Amino acid sequence: MSGRQKALLLASGIGGAGYAAWKTSFPWIGDDIKTIRAMLEVFKKIGENFSKVRTVLDMFEDDVTRLPKKAFIIFEDRQYSYEFVDAMANRVANLAASWNLPRDTPVAMMLENEPAFVWTFLGLQKAGLVGAFINYHLKAHPLIHSIKVSEAPVLIIGSGEGHLESILEILNDLPDIKIYVQGKRQTDLPSNFVAMDDVLLRTLPVPLSKARREGTTLRSPVCYIYTSGTTGLPKPAIINISKAVSGSVYWQTFGYNENDISYAVTPLYHSASTVMCLFNTIERGATIVLRRKFSARHYWEDVRKHKVTVIQYIGELCRYLLRVPKNDLDGIHNVRVAFGNGLRIDIWEEFKTRFKIPRIVEFFGATEGTGSFLNVTGKVGAIGRMSPFMKATIFRDKSFQINFIKFDIRSEKPIRDKNGRCIRIRPGEVGLIICGVNEEYYSGLYKGSKEMNDKKFIRDVFEEGDRWFSFGDLIYLDENYNIYFRDRTGDTFRWKSENVSTAEVADVVSRIPFIRDVNVYGVTIPGEDGRAGMAAVLLKQENDKITEDKLRTIYSVCEKELPVYARPLFLRFMPEFIVTQTMKNRKVELVEEGYDLEKVKDPLYFIDSKNKTYSPLSLENFKVVMTSKL
Repeated sequence: MSGRQKALLLASGIGGAGYAAWKTSFPWIGDDIKTIRAMLEVFKKIGENFSKVRTVLDMFEDDVTRLPKKAFIIFEDRQYSYEFVDAMANRVANLAASWNLPRDTPVAMMLENEPAFVWTFLGLQKAGLVGAFINYHLKAHPLIHSIKVSEAPVLIIGSGEGHLESILEILNDLPDIKIYVQGKRQTDLPSNFVAMDDVLLRTLPVPLSKARREGTTLRSPVCYIYTSGTTGLPKPAIINISKAVSGSVYWQTFGYNENDISYAVTPLYHSASTVMCLFNTIERGATIVLRRKFSARHYWEDVRKHKVTVIQYIGELCRYLLRVPKNDLDGIHNVRVAFGNGLRIDIWEEFKTRFKIPRIVEFFGATEGTGSFLNVTGKVGAIGRMSPFMKATIFRDKSFQINFIKFDIRSEKPIRDKNGRCIRIRPGEVGLIICGVNEEYYSGLYKGSKEMNDKKFIRDVFEEGDRWFSFGDLIYLDENYNIYFRDRTGDTFRWKSENVSTAEVADVVSRIPFIRDVNVYGVTIPGEDGRAGMAAVLLKQENDKITEDKLRTIYSVCEKELPVYARPLFLRFMPEFIVTQTMKNRKVELVEEGYDLEKVKDPLYFIDSKNKTYSPLSLENFKVVMTSKL
């Protein structure tokens, strides 16, 4: 153990003759010290920024002053300096100021990973407005809902293919909203749309007065990032200044600095790309490489070409990269750290070894969450650690303390003792992740009703009147206090890097005229991360037959109204559903049986994209289906 680690032990009251005893009795103490050291650096920087109410925009403008000519963004082999991005952000800010909107008004942004996303977001911030990041994969009702719930009077559409068409399809269902389109000329747009590029060319790149940002507090909103939860359709999670600033220094746990170059291929409408990758790059004055959409085939080509040093991943991304045929250049690059979440234990070592990644830092959190943690020790498969020693030192403050409590999967409720209090798990057990709430900086989880926000909290957990945020995730705590992800609870599962709300899918499918009820759940597929969608279906008429027309209709509706990742891969037609005493459809048995032909006697079907229908799943085609791309 290093001298610095020993000093930390001494500072915590552990030293002298007791040091050797601790080292012998608690062999995991070294991992604790590594984690504490990393987190102390983060806490120190957060405290400095909080005391000054230094925002991400302030950080960016400091970069412009300090590093004006430095490459901030690399996109499609072009470099965009901090100075240039600032000028474009000023144009956006002056345009936004002309709208005369009140402070903190949301503006909907539907853009892909492109420089315009960054300068549009920063420009809105300069004008005192807040970007609401719309998932550009959405269509029909979910897209209508996302725009409406943002309450944005203005929508900005990016230059991505098909996005304008998606809006035109739902235009009659949108509220009165002004629409700007990037990448199009005015002559190519309907009369009620505005070509944003044309307007920006006529707008001066001079900065607005900072007086527009006076009165900013740590509770002020920075952006809204949508998340699908247990209540159904996408909900705009509030990223306020305290959360944005906290996230912007997270990469200092591995020494991220202005000489680093990061690579973001997951959508910027996700917190992983924006809060982690973009905000940390801004905080350090580093460089970020953007790619419009992820490509496994071109991934390492980009990384080598642009000398990327830090890659941001999600677990599924790593698995896609491993599926690309091996190449002699696989380990030739400048990457020193891979940071992300969801890297499964079964491919961790393979990914690290094949691509010669020096260090993997796995983290856990949620867009709307009140806390997070990370694995800085490199323990394979772990998402972090939380020992009694850590709780007694850096996590003494309950307002951001992480705890794990016993949870009943069948009732989907925490298990309580005879006094009605929740029970902490012990090493070797599985539990629900909960986190405290810092009321000083809390401004709500979502933009919406109090009832919507309250559903994410568990009350009277350890004492009367307390409340803790529930992540809705189950973990396993090993004997050395390493944390391993186990599963999601409730009505949300993850597939193809996206959270899928079962309620959202059920809402779409159940509106088909010949369907009486739908029960949607996630099932595992060998060799794949997350859970694939499966829908149990009840037809309206008891003796109704499953026809080709019905199957094609279900496929057509899902294709039109659901993003690719949310479409059910399997259908199970049932004569009746199993319900609870409170008349809720049960999922436990359905999840356990999945699409197992030996257990399920009901008709099973798989999504057949080639023939645009759902086709029968049988013993004869089972292996072929399981090895296909579905």
